[in-house]
This record gives sequence, structure tokens and C-alpha cells, in this order.
Amino acid sequence: MRRRDVLAGGASLLGACATIRPRGRDVPITAFGAREGLGHDSRPAILAAIGAAHDAGGGRVIVPAGLWRSDGPIGLRSGVELHVAQGAVVRFSPDPRFYPNVFTRWEGTEVWNHSPLLYTRGARRVAVTGPGTFEGGGREHFLPWRDRQKPAQNELRRMGAEGVPVRDRVFGQGRWLRPAFVQFIECEDVLIDGPTFRDSPFWVIHPVYCRRVIVRNVDVVSKHINSDGCDPDSCQDVLIERCRFDVSDDCVAVKSGRDQDGWRVGRPSSRIRVRDCEMRTSIAAAFAIGSEMSGGAHDILVERLTVPGAEHALYFKANLDRGGVIERVRVRDVRVERTKTLVNFTTDYHSYRGGDAPPTYRSFHVSGVRCAEAERAFDIVGVPRAPVQDVRLSDIRVARATQPDRIRDVERLRFEDVAVNGRAVDYNRVALGQSPGS
Repeated sequence: MRRRDVLAGGASLLGACATIRPRGRDVPITAFGAREGLGHDSRPAILAAIGAAHDAGGGRVIVPAGLWRSDGPIGLRSGVELHVAQGAVVRFSPDPRFYPNVFTRWEGTEVWNHSPLLYTRGARRVAVTGPGTFEGGGREHFLPWRDRQKPAQNELRRMGAEGVPVRDRVFGQGRWLRPAFVQFIECEDVLIDGPTFRDSPFWVIHPVYCRRVIVRNVDVVSKHINSDGCDPDSCQDVLIERCRFDVSDDCVAVKSGRDQDGWRVGRPSSRIRVRDCEMRTSIAAAFAIGSEMSGGAHDILVERLTVPGAEHALYFKANLDRGGVIERVRVRDVRVERTKTLVNFTTDYHSYRGGDAPPTYRSFHVSGVRCAEAERAFDIVGVPRAPVQDVRLSDIRVARATQPDRIRDVERLRFEDVAVNGRAVDYNRVALGQSPGS
């Protein structure tokens, strides 16, 4: 694929994804004994319907209007579309015993841990569609795990750093590592179109090692920490469009593994397009790359975002343990109402262990941005042995900023038609840490 196709956002970027929706007959879950209401576990019926559709060569499993309980994860199979109709609510039970260990990636490290609530591994042509709702019970039932996760979290990170075989990284019951809400892993031709995902246990939509993924028209509402909206992780050819995120972590974060375990896997995220989304978050980024980005990320196009509020509007984050290369990133046409930092590059994201593997940032272009209010417009900080490189900022207006910008250890930084507080930004003055236009 030619680089200009990615940066221009041409149809060639994801043309192969246009026909990934599975085809076949409709299979209602009620035909397999599903009963509406919280007094009945409909998961066996849902899985039986999925199995029947798969065995028939493909089909659409229908979850009709009503409240449906699932005691455990729902897994799709190749050729199957799970369709939640208008008025349908699938509520997952919170008992950790219902979620057996599966192969997954948790905060960038491979592990055997509790199954995500919607989990599919190694399938092709799979879809979750419809205007219905999935409820994860995150705040009440799973968020309290966070207070107990630190020993297991540290142990898993140690295992990744020391290269412990993945088969020996067995966690799950009693270890308190929360499962993701939706995870497709090692899948091809994935479509998520239409549903609402509410109150996630952890990261909401987390495709891992996938090719050709479309996430569109989804509504993500999860108002507690670690509720990342959509995190494509070591994936290729991803389109995220026309989505609304209202979360308390990153709305969209491109990832590719953590530290040594990310280097071992060595799979970058690439050819990713995010467009026409509304992004609202109280404590993190509207759009981010990282912090688990050790496998690298390249050829990313982000355009036409609306950001009512975010701690950081555009956040490229790593630390000196991460390594990895982030390059060829294009962001354009972004509207921000309020943010702490409009554009932020950091090499000192938390959980730094004292390593000597600085990340590489190079070839970024951010243009067509309008921001009403920011504490700081630009926070672009590299390190002397790994400066941020080749950043072009053009056609940017920040109506009000209250703090001086920080720009340090940057090579080939260009400001073109950039104004903050009504005054043109002069690179030399910004480089000295003075307020733009002062």
C-alpha cells in the first residue's frame, strides 16, 4: 500500500472491509429456549443459536427486544452475526466463576485470564450489530477489583519482562485482573456496528492481533477508570467511525504491547483510520497512541473529531521502558471545547521502571484544529537521545490558553499558521518556554 493512500484516507485503505458482514438465515435465540428476564440464564440458548448458524454456513443470531441474562461470556464463531434488536438488553452476570481463563492480552502483556464478556478467538467474518445494548456491570461489580489487582498486575509485568512462557502466566480466579468487555483476538473481517456498550468491567472494545476491523455507530458509556472506549492492539486495517464515546479513560487508544513482551510479539498497529466521532472523557485522552506501544504504530489517519471535553485532546504517550516507533500519523479537522493539553507528546508516562529504551516519535502532521479553551496548547517533550522528530503543526487556533507551552528535545518542528490567545505562535519563543504570542 502506498503511503499517500493512507494519509489521504482513500477508499483503498479499507476497501476489503466493505463486505465483511456475515450472510445467512436469521436464527432467533428464543428458538433455542432463551427466556426474557433476569430470572433465566439465556447464555446456553445464545451459544446454541450461534452454533446452529455457524453449522449452517453462516447466519444472523437475533436477540429480540427484552432483558436477557448471560451467566458468562458469549463467543462468536466464523460466519456469524450477533444482532441485538431495538429494545434488547443483554446483561452479563458479574460472578467471576462464570468467566474461565482464555488467552488474552492484558495491558499489553499476554496472559491466561478471565474471559472478556464478548470474546472470540481465531474467527473470520464475524459481526455484532443492531441498536440494542450490552451491560457489563463494571462500576458496581468489577471496579472494586482494581483495589486488589496490584500484586497480580506487578507479577504479570515481571513475567513479561523476564520472558516467562505464556503458558505459565495463569491468572484468573482470585487474582483480580478485570476482563475486557469485548475482545476479538486473532480474528479477520470483524464488524461491530450499532450497539451501545454500557458500564464496562475494563477496556470496552479491544481487538487484538486482528486484520480488517470496522467499529462504527457504537455508543460507549462507561464512567469509571480504565474504561477505554476502543483500543485496537497490534491490529492492521482498522476503521473506527461515527461513534460516540463518553468514558473515564482514553476514548480511542492505539496500542501494540508492553515493553519486552511487546517487543517479543513484534506486531505493530498499522493502517488505522478514526473519523467522525464524538469523544468525551474526564481523565484521559480523546485520541491516544500508547502507552502500551512497544510493537510500534504507523500509518494512522484521524479526522473530523468533536471533543466536548478531555484531559488531553491528542496524546502520544510512552516512557523510557517502552521502545517502539510511532510514525506517519496524520490528524486533521478536530474541534475541541475544553482540554488540559491540546497536543501532548510524552516520554515519561507513569509506571516507568528505569529502563533504557526510549520510544521513537517521527513524522506527525496535525492540522485544521480549533480549540476554545486549554490550559496548555502544546506539550512536546522528547529526550536528548531520542528527540521527537518531524512534527508539523498547521492551521491551528486556540482561543484561550493559560499556561506556557513546553517544547524540549524536538527536531524539525514546524509551526504554520498557528495562533494561541489571538497571537501567532513563534517557534523560537515557544522553544524557550514562553507563552505563545507573548
